[in-house]
Amino acid sequence: MLERASQIALPPVSYVRHNPLAHRARPTPALVDTTPIASRLRDLQPIDFQQVRRTTHEPLFNSLVEEHHYLGYEQPVGEHLKYLVWAQGRPVACMAWSSAPRHIGSRDRYIGWSGEARRRNIRFIAYNTRFLILPWVRVPHLASHILGMVTRGLSDNWAWLYGHPVYFAETFIDPGRFRGTCYRAANWQLLGLTTGRGKNDQTNKPNRAIKEILGLPLTRRFREHLTQL
Repeated sequence: MLERASQIALPPVSYVRHNPLAHRARPTPALVDTTPIASRLRDLQPIDFQQVRRTTHEPLFNSLVEEHHYLGYEQPVGEHLKYLVWAQGRPVACMAWSSAPRHIGSRDRYIGWSGEARRRNIRFIAYNTRFLILPWVRVPHLASHILGMVTRGLSDNWAWLYGHPVYFAETFIDPGRFRGTCYRAANWQLLGLTTGRGKNDQTNKPNRAIKEILGLPLTRRFREHLTQL
């Protein structure tokens, strides 16, 4: 901070620690059938949901998100799950979940927890970081159906992999790009807006797009679980 303020001049960096994760290789493109799928939801059944974290299908998930999601693929940090959704023997969607951001004002006010309770219980919230319906799939109501099915089993899947459940789910929606219709149809609630400053902000001024924050309780007693010390 002193150097940025031109109050001191630091010497050149003499050693840079090697970090193999800083330049991770991008996922290899996957070879999949891209024949268009256009049907009614009931005609697409059965739809299978597969948690692929730490399985042989994880590279396929990574490749599809890298190639077809507008944000590309980023390796999640901390606890996370990855779902592939299959129909007619083909992948039709991808969904990624990770550990929740430490502090979101509107979410924290909605839950009503103290700072100490947040620090203790933030691990019980799952953050939906990616949701992709593959571009050749055109099935009305598929997205909200997937959201409902995945969130019903999310806590059990989390407990199976990490030894504890999750009680609340959240996501961000960029209103400049999306309306979040599928989330609202799946009973997610609008909690508020981000500040647009990011977690490492030092200027108190917006430096990125302001997004809507949507949340979904995964149990009726979510506040009781999240506010306890």
